[in-house]
Amino acid sequence: MTNAATTVFEPASMDSAALPDGAPTALEITDLAVHIGGLVILERMSLSVPKGKIVSLIGPNGAGKTTAFNIITGYMTPSAGSVRFEGHDLLGMTPDDIAALGLVRTFQRTSIFAGCSVADNVLTAMHLRGRCGLFGAIFRTPSSLREEARLRAEVDDVLHFVGLQGRAGENAGSLAYGEQRLLGLAIALAARPKLLLLDEPAAGLNPSETERFKELVRLIRDDGVTVLLVEHNMHMVMSVSDKVFVLNQGRIIASGPPAAIQSNPEVIKAYLGTGLKKRAKA
Repeated sequence: MTNAATTVFEPASMDSAALPDGAPTALEITDLAVHIGGLVILERMSLSVPKGKIVSLIGPNGAGKTTAFNIITGYMTPSAGSVRFEGHDLLGMTPDDIAALGLVRTFQRTSIFAGCSVADNVLTAMHLRGRCGLFGAIFRTPSSLREEARLRAEVDDVLHFVGLQGRAGENAGSLAYGEQRLLGLAIALAARPKLLLLDEPAAGLNPSETERFKELVRLIRDDGVTVLLVEHNMHMVMSVSDKVFVLNQGRIIASGPPAAIQSNPEVIKAYLGTGLKKRAKA
């Protein structure tokens, strides 16, 4: 990774709240609840994401993981609870406003503009950081041209980081599935996140693609970006995470470092039949 690429998604300085033990935290979720009719999706879910760490949220299908992501990023409103990021109460904010704070997510399915070039997909994601208004864009003022040149240079750096620099001019729809997942990551990084939420990034990837994605996640963390990961690939989760939260039937049933999670009887019971320990150590 080049120094130039590092600056593309290096997060701005952020005033972190402090956990009771003094460790800084990027995201604090408290007593989150989602009730739809008589159905309980989440019930008093609480977790803290330490700044500069990779934290994974795991659990069986239907546990409420994606619902939690949707609430954090403004796509859903909970029945109760609070979500705070960098001192901001996120509940009631729009997804765009939340992204502008530096909290950026990817989705389970690839979200790209298939008919646009790979480079233009990433450039579009940089609109949050643009300073020239509609007038400058229409009349191509000198300041707007300078800004476009600067952003396109950053596009090159981001594409180099994820390994797509050779595909910049091609239509995004022509990329293989694994490359589209990498493009989705590049689009998220283009917004220069402080906290990056990854929703099942390894879904559909082959083993070599998964290994590459794992390395990218570590590099992102090492550049100071906090990562919150939802993932079913237990080998990936246990090999990259600093801390793991386990969600089952809408409740957090365990949290801790990967080694402790793999040996937790309640976690093993919740994953009975799924081979959690075997897959994590494979």
